[in-house]
Amino acid sequence: MGMTISQKILAAHAGLESVKAGQLIEAKLDMVLGNDITSPVAINVFNDGNASAVFDNTKIAMVMDHFTPNKDIKAAQQCLEVRRFADKYDIKNFFDVGQMGIEHSLLPEKGLVGPGSLCIGADSHTCTYGALGAFSTGVGSTDMAAGMISGKTWFKVPSAIKFNLINKPAKHISGKDVILHIIGLIGVDGALYRSMEFFGDGLKYLNIDDRLCIANMAIEAGAKNGIFPVDDITREYIKDRFKGVPQEFTADEDAEYDEEYTIDLSALRPTVAFPHLPENARTVDEIGEKEVKIDQAVIGSCTNGRISDLRAAAEILRGKKVAKGVRCIIIPSTQSVYLQAMHEGLFDIFINAGAVVSTPTCGPCLGGHMGILAKGERAISTTNRNFVGRMGHVESEVYLASPAVAAASAVTGYITDPAKV
Repeated sequence: MGMTISQKILAAHAGLESVKAGQLIEAKLDMVLGNDITSPVAINVFNDGNASAVFDNTKIAMVMDHFTPNKDIKAAQQCLEVRRFADKYDIKNFFDVGQMGIEHSLLPEKGLVGPGSLCIGADSHTCTYGALGAFSTGVGSTDMAAGMISGKTWFKVPSAIKFNLINKPAKHISGKDVILHIIGLIGVDGALYRSMEFFGDGLKYLNIDDRLCIANMAIEAGAKNGIFPVDDITREYIKDRFKGVPQEFTADEDAEYDEEYTIDLSALRPTVAFPHLPENARTVDEIGEKEVKIDQAVIGSCTNGRISDLRAAAEILRGKKVAKGVRCIIIPSTQSVYLQAMHEGLFDIFINAGAVVSTPTCGPCLGGHMGILAKGERAISTTNRNFVGRMGHVESEVYLASPAVAAASAVTGYITDPAKV
């Protein structure tokens, strides 16, 4: 029986000719990631185990992105603990205020992950790097600690679901609409502990930012990972960027998939996930005009804070004003994206429209800072989760959408089709 892309990467890193779904393996890691929330827990486990060294100080990344610049004393103490650890063990990929970005945008940008890599991260959205043909998945902080010590971890080899993406999407349709449609189709547990593998001629219409967004939200369908085959779009992105040696894996013709879906990208419409689950997907055509009034719009996060996302928002906001009573918060995902957007004049568009631009941070996505919701407030957000209380008060609501939909909604004050603004 043939293997999927994910299974081939796992087999290669386990030193095995082949693996099969359900098999337990131990595999060598190319990258171990933590942030300012999860790293302190891993460091405590590391110290409790009396470890005296990390396996490779070039293959560990620690990114201070969730509560930084520090929002309170607890956040400051957490970051201080990570800074001291990074200094003690000379962690080469330690990213603090001024150099950091949102981790799942930063690592691809810095060339720390790429085709064929095997990565774990103490953050559930580590699955983002599957956009580059890597096997990457989230783990707990204890597993992060073990990975920092040994450079290995165990996996149960996942089975897989195949998604054939066909045809060209219409204007204003982005990776966010694709993945919200898919999660609406299969549900938040539709891919539980399985790989989501994406194929088809429609891939050539999805840029690397679209793919990073789609892979990022594989976890919202319960998946172990999401992954794309390496193609010319991938190769162009990693050229002169990826610091490792790229390895391109392709699925065997007789690879076994539990299920197979065909998604016609040309038939998709701008899609919004209603509270309180990403699977509660509706197209803008299914939402009554002025039905959902919003108080806040957030454009950013590890899902949609990249340069193409900001350009999509700017296209909508150019020459317009944010509606009275709406707060529009725009967060570039890395310092590089921040500079690029600034030099392209996007900040002028945002600020003239009445939006605010933040330093890179995860901030509002997890109800941390930079945009907390009060009781009864509603936000439309380009983030990845809309659980109860996710962005603030338990009686607030979060609606997930693309940057184009979020920007259009900020202008009108209610969830809006970007084609109508």
